[in-house]
Amino acid sequence: MQVGGAPSAVSAGLSAARPRLIRALNEQLLLEHIRASGPCSRADLARVSGLSKPTVSLALANIERAGLVQLAGQRTGVPGRSALLYEIRPEAGFVLGLDIGLKYLHGAVADLAGVVRARRSLPVTAMSVADRVTELVRLADEVCEQAGIERSAVTQTVVGSPGIYDPNRNVMALTGGLPDWDRPEALGRLREAFGPSLAIENDVDAAALAERAHGHGRDVDDFAFVHVGTGIGMGVVLGGRLHRGAHGVAGEIAFMPLGGAGLDPGPGPGSAPRSAHPAAGEAPADPVDPEEARRRGILETVAAADGIVRAAVRAGVPAPLTARTVFEAAAGGDERAAAVVAREARLVASAICCVITVVDPALVVLGGGVGQAPGFAEAVTKELSVLAPVLPEVRVSALGTDVVVDGCLAEGTSLAWDQLTSGVS
Repeated sequence: MQVGGAPSAVSAGLSAARPRLIRALNEQLLLEHIRASGPCSRADLARVSGLSKPTVSLALANIERAGLVQLAGQRTGVPGRSALLYEIRPEAGFVLGLDIGLKYLHGAVADLAGVVRARRSLPVTAMSVADRVTELVRLADEVCEQAGIERSAVTQTVVGSPGIYDPNRNVMALTGGLPDWDRPEALGRLREAFGPSLAIENDVDAAALAERAHGHGRDVDDFAFVHVGTGIGMGVVLGGRLHRGAHGVAGEIAFMPLGGAGLDPGPGPGSAPRSAHPAAGEAPADPVDPEEARRRGILETVAAADGIVRAAVRAGVPAPLTARTVFEAAAGGDERAAAVVAREARLVASAICCVITVVDPALVVLGGGVGQAPGFAEAVTKELSVLAPVLPEVRVSALGTDVVVDGCLAEGTSLAWDQLTSGVS
């Protein structure tokens, strides 16, 4: 340790870096406030940040030269001199969000002010990984053209995909019903197509981010977004932040051992125990294909949309059958379909009960075609009232089919800002 004399190289280096770091922090502070609050004057920014007006002026000049903010006009109608207002410059960067679904691809482009410039969807016709990536690139090019930009102008691309990234094998894993998406070719082709600006997010986690940014999750810091549709998954937000877990599998409730033959959660509240040979109007336990259960998870195999259809076939519900027609038949008074729907609500409630006992969310948001079906949230809440030690609020997502894309845009905007602000000072 040096007490006197010339300063050490280390201390001199820290002293030299300190002003640059402070400037960068001040600039990021002002940018975040302008992003959150809209057009602001120097006086507004000085008041909310605690910085002096000269410091605010210096920081604003710097970020304006960097092209991140622009003049938005003047504040009028108040005593004294009119104040200049600053806003985020929307064209400072663009974010591309893409959603890889089983049947449809969805995409959107937003500017840095958060305004969506274009949206587009395409039906999936691809039969191979290569064709699927080709279709995704085509969608990206079309939505960028619709937004009036070249794809090269995109600052950040985020793709919402089934599964999680496995860094040990450098592949996507747990990709459920998306054929061959866990092959190395899938990730390689995506990176080749979209370059270093690419980030890949689990699709249900992306939906949870959208719910946090635009939906019911805006008002609570701890909630679970539960997607039930062609697949089953969950995104968990704790302390206002998405929780991924040590291996990225937080929320993979598809693998909960619920619903298969011998693992059924049992009769609903007030029901008599079921026999091995169900009576008319009672949904039988689902015989699980072990290979499918390993690939998709037991709960997804029996409780996703195709599992509902299989249960309805075994129960004798008249064809033609889809998950939607099963719910419609139940609403129309078909006792066999009603038993299938009741069992679906019990399975989903059982999974949510497990989540409640571990993370105790204040809110559960149901999404997906099944999760948003009329009356399903009420049925799940009824089951939870008997199963769970506490009852969080259960709500139906008000966000539509672009929920994954919107979550990708929300994450992409944050990543883009990190890129753009890292070299301002």
